[in-house]
Amino acid sequence: MQAMQYEITLPADYDMGIIHHRVATRSHATDALPGLGLKAYLVRERGTLGSPVNAYAPFYLWRTAEGMAAFLTGPGFRGLSADFGRPEVRHWIGAGFRTGPAADTVPATATRTTRTLPSGADPGVETARALAGLGDTPGLHTAAVALDPARWELVHFALWSGTPPQAPAEGHRTAYHVLHLSRPELDLLAKEA
Repeated sequence: MQAMQYEITLPADYDMGIIHHRVATRSHATDALPGLGLKAYLVRERGTLGSPVNAYAPFYLWRTAEGMAAFLTGPGFRGLSADFGRPEVRHWIGAGFRTGPAADTVPATATRTTRTLPSGADPGVETARALAGLGDTPGLHTAAVALDPARWELVHFALWSGTPPQAPAEGHRTAYHVLHLSRPELDLLAKEA
């Protein structure tokens, strides 16, 4: 599993209805994308969920590296780059995945929590700790933990059926609204985790 996200920050007065329309009319293109476990079409809207900015920030969990590579070099990403400029794409090595008690609902919100590992910390112990924390929190749709070995950073991504719970004491958390969830190979991803 590979986790991937890019975030396109938009002007404070940007009409976010444009992004909502874009997702409503184009998101079906990833509903059957080979190698894709899930794509959460995420937005941050200034003044909601504590966001100081407007942003479009899809998050992906890829079942295969080939699927991720095909997307990044294909027409969908070319179209996004033509409309907004080519964004910096962050990616992490998948360390764990879990479905939650709300897996059968349509997620409304998402959170991404990043935590830099202390220089003396054992990455295996820290990853195991993060995986143990995936738990069965009420409202949890799905959750994943991934590692960036260049920055020694853990990312915890979660989809929620409603308002996300209080932010954890450790790390930096960003909250998003979910506009659409494509899940072409989510069941396979869950079986492989």
